[in-house]
Amino acid sequence: MISFSGRTLSLHAKVQGDTVAIVVSGEMTVKNIALIEPLLHQLLEHPLPSKIFEWHLHEAKAFDSAAALLLYSFDEKARLLGATCRFYTNDNQQKIIDAVYQRDYQSGGVTYRPLGLVASVGTIAIKKYQSVKDFVAFVGELFSALMIYLLHPKQIRFKEIYYAIEESSVNALGIIAITTFLIGVVLAYQSAVQLKMYGANIFIVDMLGISVLRELAPLIAAIVIAGRSGSAFAAQIGVMKITEELDAMKTMGFDPYLFLVLPRIIALMLMMPLIIFFADVMAMLGGMVVASVELGISAQLFLDRFNEAVAMKHFWIGVSKGPFFGFIIASIGIFRGLMVKNDTRSIGVNTTKSVVEAIFMVIICDAVFSIIYTNIGI
Repeated sequence: MISFSGRTLSLHAKVQGDTVAIVVSGEMTVKNIALIEPLLHQLLEHPLPSKIFEWHLHEAKAFDSAAALLLYSFDEKARLLGATCRFYTNDNQQKIIDAVYQRDYQSGGVTYRPLGLVASVGTIAIKKYQSVKDFVAFVGELFSALMIYLLHPKQIRFKEIYYAIEESSVNALGIIAITTFLIGVVLAYQSAVQLKMYGANIFIVDMLGISVLRELAPLIAAIVIAGRSGSAFAAQIGVMKITEELDAMKTMGFDPYLFLVLPRIIALMLMMPLIIFFADVMAMLGGMVVASVELGISAQLFLDRFNEAVAMKHFWIGVSKGPFFGFIIASIGIFRGLMVKNDTRSIGVNTTKSVVEAIFMVIICDAVFSIIYTNIGI
């Protein structure tokens, strides 16, 4: 029996036949692993060819790559002496060890096997399948909570919805205004150069009106909201999961989907059409400024031509995309927040994924709308 007990780390090794059970508890990190290295050398002094070292790491509250490297070194020396190692870990510890070892664990010990092309593709496919499966389950829970809202309106969390509207939409109007105004300026400026050549200055209004109202303003607004509010949702929910606030809510009988998820989704779905309208105004204002400076088109002439040439349907087509964009951005952001594991790195990873996936899905959704509207002649 070999034991070590320190302030933040303890190790107990007990021989049971040909098996040595090593139980680690506390913080097995770079700060204190040097304390147990002499004990590990003692364990390897007279190993039998059939000796098995079983590492029980479940009780370790902290575990980092330095600890994984120490286990790697121990395992290498044990294998040279005819012994084998087995590791009993939680998911986070397993990921760190796998990153160091780049190996597969088998019941008889350790085998090194780099993944081939087919295995790598299969691993990625399985992960993607699991992610899609989790998202489908999330959507199922979401619509289940929505039915509770519809059947019991008194349970609608209006206060949380108002708060989410302010945080995700109202506070984002500044960056939306700057971004879309500049988009209008750039688009009008680049177009003015070409239109001047043919004396078709007035047609800048037609081009701006249709392209901005129908496509650019909704898409740019959605991308900005995905980067700002979608990532905020992922980070907020992720932090709440790490700090076990979600578990505490469930313990107290509060459904996180009713109190956290649906209010954010409803808020963004309600506000996205208004955000798109605001983006339309700012983009057209930017175009109007450039048209006046570069082409000599007055504000009054610009507005008159806008009323004549741009049909109202283009505005409604752009605005109609808002609730769908809002649902996509909010649901992906919240889903990624719920997927956060019990480490801070996972927050950054899932926040990044929420932005990338939300923007990707918004673009796909916009393409689907374009195809549908074009085919029905709108």
